[in-house]
Amino acid sequence: MTHKFKSGQSVYYEPTFNNAAARGKYTVVRTLPVENDSRVSYRIKSLAENFERIADEHQLSAE
Repeated sequence: MTHKFKSGQSVYYEPTFNNAAARGKYTVVRTLPVENDSRVSYRIKSLAENFERIADEHQLSAE
C-alpha cells in the first residue's frame, strides 16, 4: 500500500456520516504508517482550525 497524497498537498476532506468535522479544503501535514488492516491515513489541517485531524484516504480527494 502506498500513499496517494503527499505532505504539503492541498486536498478536499469529506467527513463520514455522523462526524461533525467541517468538509472542505485541508492541507496534508504528514502521512501515517499503514495500519494492519491496510488502512492508509493522513494528518490534515484546515486554516480555519487550530488543530489537526486524522483522515482515511477514502475521505480525501485532490484539490
